[in-house]
Amino acid sequence: MSNRIVMLRLLEVSLLWGCNYVASAYLLRDFSPIFLSYSRLVLTSVFLLSIAMISRKMRRPTKQEWYILLFAGLFGTLFNQFFYFIGLQYSTAGNASLIIALSPVATTFLARMFLGESLTVQKLSGAGIALFGVVLIVLFSGKSLGVSKGDLLLLAAMLALSVSLLFIRKLTVTMPSYDITILATVIGTVLMTPAAVWEASQGHLHMSLHLSTWLILACVAIFGQGLAGFWWNQGISAVGASTSSMFMNIPPFVAIIVAYFVLGDSITLSQLAGGALILIGVAVSNRRMQAQAPLQTAHAQAK
Repeated sequence: MSNRIVMLRLLEVSLLWGCNYVASAYLLRDFSPIFLSYSRLVLTSVFLLSIAMISRKMRRPTKQEWYILLFAGLFGTLFNQFFYFIGLQYSTAGNASLIIALSPVATTFLARMFLGESLTVQKLSGAGIALFGVVLIVLFSGKSLGVSKGDLLLLAAMLALSVSLLFIRKLTVTMPSYDITILATVIGTVLMTPAAVWEASQGHLHMSLHLSTWLILACVAIFGQGLAGFWWNQGISAVGASTSSMFMNIPPFVAIIVAYFVLGDSITLSQLAGGALILIGVAVSNRRMQAQAPLQTAHAQAK
């Protein structure tokens, strides 16, 4: 596969991931949040498992790897998706994409706290810039000055994702990202089943009765999550993590622009300024951490 095709696919992935935020906000108009998340995960899991059965490349994880996968699925899929979809009900697709973009910086601090990794002046500077960007978005993107309930839940989703990346980082020592993505997604889907049952038992479950809406959901699950993840991993293998990571600057701004035309969301100055600061901060903080880029993107951008 030529580098031109690889770069085109990476661009397509970044566009898909940016549109995923908007599609999620759109689908929440016809689905309850937990059922929407669960349905999408089920479809994605079926797609990933089908690919795994066809390729026959996966090996059985060891007992220790199963334990780590359990926590990766718990935080990266169950907690992340739970807080993400509920938070999105009270926020915007643009805010969601920008807050989730803070994940690499949060992972850096969590790695310092739990793994003992060093914090350089460069990392601290980048983190400070990115955090200031988040403050701008959370405080000034609403109709009035203040902290949005939705943005706080999205911050919780981002933190859950960042915690899961610590487990994924440990798994990549012995397992390929291909296996981790599939197994962590499937485990997280199984763990979310009780939450979906609870939502139904409380009478809060509702779903669309329109075929077109279900087709959008299927496209998001199969193409926006499943296929995009494979293309991203292929891109990293072909052109390297450093080149691939540049495309991660695109999804937040794609989400803001598409949400403006599709959902009628306004584009605020605080979003643009905060988003720019977040992306600059992430770039500064991760300049010497490009080898870890696939850990963040393959798992984080399934929104």
